[in-house]
Amino acid sequence: MEKRTEFLPYSRPYIDDDEIDVVVDVLRSGWWTRGAVTTEFEKRIAEYVGAKYALALSSCTAASHLALYCHGIGAGDEVITTPMTFCSTANTIVEVGATPVFADINCRTGLIDPEQIEAKITPRTKAIVPVHYAGQSCDMDAIEDIARRHGLVIIEDAAHALSTTYKGKRVGSSGNATCFSFYATKNISTAEGGMLTSDDADFIEHARIMSLHGMSKNAWSRYGKGGTWKYEVVASGYKYNTTDIASSLGLAQMNKLDEMQQIRGQYYKMYCDLLRDVDGVSLLEPVSYGQSSYHLCVLCLDTDKLSIDRDRFIELLTNEYNIGISVHFIPLPMHPFYIERFGENIDNYPQCKRMYESIISLPLYPSMKPEDVEYVAAAVREISTKYAK
Repeated sequence: MEKRTEFLPYSRPYIDDDEIDVVVDVLRSGWWTRGAVTTEFEKRIAEYVGAKYALALSSCTAASHLALYCHGIGAGDEVITTPMTFCSTANTIVEVGATPVFADINCRTGLIDPEQIEAKITPRTKAIVPVHYAGQSCDMDAIEDIARRHGLVIIEDAAHALSTTYKGKRVGSSGNATCFSFYATKNISTAEGGMLTSDDADFIEHARIMSLHGMSKNAWSRYGKGGTWKYEVVASGYKYNTTDIASSLGLAQMNKLDEMQQIRGQYYKMYCDLLRDVDGVSLLEPVSYGQSSYHLCVLCLDTDKLSIDRDRFIELLTNEYNIGISVHFIPLPMHPFYIERFGENIDNYPQCKRMYESIISLPLYPSMKPEDVEYVAAAVREISTKYAK
């Protein structure tokens, strides 16, 4: 195959003049921080996912931290989550003073294994944080059953899961605290940003207060027409609010979410079709109970059928074929902090270790062209064929 000379980025935002125009409108309005635009964005997300309430925040990490804090998780508690996730999932558990406890995954899907969750429960366990990996939902009926029997809180990490469905309903509609990400690589982006959803009005109000220094009034309430300059600090809170600039981007992105999801789905199907008969590679196994958001296209190598390992495969894609890739994720028990602080060892999670050593995230985003997908798939095919055992 002819190799491209221009580098194909791993990810690139999907924008047009709509995003530019709405940001300019906010800039010209004179109100840049949290205000009416952010309130509208919260309503839009809540309606879309099927939650009663939503709180726009500076990141998904902020949402996760507030969800743990406002559920009363703290020192001496344990929280069960997956080792196959970004560090923020467990870092926020540590930040509230609790201990992250990892439960192994199903290496064919990347999703946390409910049986492994149950095996890790102790008298100190207070919560479960399932991660909807790559855009597929965890088996929430099984996890809800475990939580109900043991009296545990569920906080869903839906950083990959805007538009994901579980048994016909969107992730975020369960009533649990659910954390979404709008980072630059996500299905919609506000550059940086996140959203916390829930059906519990008191929980969301508590989180809202804690997201802005623990103040009883936000800036919009104090400085808007009819507002009051008086406020009370009722708790030692954080600076986690988002801005109307970011929220305007979010609203513009929501207007084209259906279009972007259609393209993601089309490209994912192209990868499936183009790689179906390539020996030594496969994509994640689809779950039977839901629809993916197609956030990631995770290529799984069967290294028993290849004469090179995953890292060499990546080098070839990047350096010889000019394709940007990523790996989701380096498991948390492999990072120095978790090894030194909690005595973690990746060998304790054989399914996670097996998956990590075989995976590559291929480019999958709406601003790609169909010919880009064809090129990536052709490169995977050529490498797999050349280095077949």
